[in-house]
Amino acid sequence: MLALYHWEPNANSGKPMLALAEKGVEFESRYLDLLNFDQHKPEYLKINPNGTIPAMVHDGLMLTESTAIMEYADAAFQGPPLRPRDPVERWRMRWWMKFFDQYFGPSLSMIGWSIFVGPSVRSRDPEQLKAAIERIPLKERRVAWSKAIYGSFSPEELAESRRRVVFGVGAIEAALTRHPWIAGNSYSLADMNGFNMVYAVPLSVPEVCNDQATPHILEWLRKIYERPATKKIWAMGHTQMAARVGYLARSK
Repeated sequence: MLALYHWEPNANSGKPMLALAEKGVEFESRYLDLLNFDQHKPEYLKINPNGTIPAMVHDGLMLTESTAIMEYADAAFQGPPLRPRDPVERWRMRWWMKFFDQYFGPSLSMIGWSIFVGPSVRSRDPEQLKAAIERIPLKERRVAWSKAIYGSFSPEELAESRRRVVFGVGAIEAALTRHPWIAGNSYSLADMNGFNMVYAVPLSVPEVCNDQATPHILEWLRKIYERPATKKIWAMGHTQMAARVGYLARSK
């Protein structure tokens, strides 16, 4: 049995969804509405006591952390290899995944939480929101949700996040001028990791990332969007977020 607990097919949830689809592996989709705090409800905490998504259950083994799940999926299942054979490209793949996970992603997420996640839920009953925050198992996630809901990210925090996103966009564009994929000549987990974050950059900071300023990034995003596996998982979205990625479709 293979079940994946996930939210929309982007960011962290989209990473293992895309890896499994690229491998040609069917999985049981267990959709959790992040904006409804499904990931902190008792039934899911029985699966993952930390209350984070995504999580994957494979033959009774519960796995967490989206990037680690991607590597597990590539190693555990038959299908096209998603890690380069060349040791230099494999090093680049891991370098970029760490960059996306630890540097670029958190900064982009802060911007997204401040302009999308927080406004999406803060109009609800204040007591219900307070109770929802108190149910979150991990302290750092309680802090992040509280800041998003109450709009308390400081101007300094948001400015630093924007600086990091701008720097990251420049680094990604430079890498893609040297080779067609982020780690080299082969499509890899690093591209899937990056796509699930970078697709949102032309929408959230269009003055920084666009066809004129970053043509290699836009071409890279479109190549990934056009892959059958990508379109398959984005069709699994439940919100308008899934529709927004359609801006990458090439005009015929």
